[in-house]
Amino acid sequence: MRISRVLLYTYQIRYNKQLIGKNNYKGDKMAKARRRRVRDTWKEKKWYKIMTPKDFGDAEIGTTPARDPDMLLKRGVESSMRELTGDFSKQYIKLHFQINNVAGDVANTKFVGHQVTTDYVRSMIRRGTSRIDSIADVTTKEGYKVNVHIIAITVKRAKSSQQKYIRETMGRIIQELSDGKTFQELVEGVVSGKMASSIYHETKKIYPLKRVEIIKTQVVEEPK
Repeated sequence: MRISRVLLYTYQIRYNKQLIGKNNYKGDKMAKARRRRVRDTWKEKKWYKIMTPKDFGDAEIGTTPARDPDMLLKRGVESSMRELTGDFSKQYIKLHFQINNVAGDVANTKFVGHQVTTDYVRSMIRRGTSRIDSIADVTTKEGYKVNVHIIAITVKRAKSSQQKYIRETMGRIIQELSDGKTFQELVEGVVSGKMASSIYHETKKIYPLKRVEIIKTQVVEEPK
């Protein structure tokens, strides 16, 4: 009886080892098949050059793979002013583009907004100063609706009434500066800093300012 139990136990151990070996073999085969499928998927993909709009020099800002060019449409792409102009002082300005059409191996984009880096904004703010934010929606001559976020940094801490007046003034001036401008003119005025400079020179008359910056824009509506 005791011998039979030993033989049975030995048989079970051998059977389990064989079963584990088979499962490992099957697992290896499945893993290899998955790797082959991944490699085959990459072989099916084609590389496309991503180009900026003509307003930004029609420059190449990267490449991206896709099996179907339609899969690239509406894909977001980010670049910086430094990469496009070579001006290292503009590294903090990030430009947002979106692929809107593909021709051959070229993916063309449109400008959909910009944003300055958080580190840059933080570097402007010091203890004893005031940060004043103003957000406005402006409309271009063609019918583009763009959300614009402006900040002003005061030299010293401003009173709440002064902050309110500066905020209202910045909103009014950006509307005036945008009135009658084309989309291209608006974008150029924003990323070049000319609009922010104009706002600064007007609002500093209310209270001494350290800096005015348009920190973000976003196209929220395009002409139909």
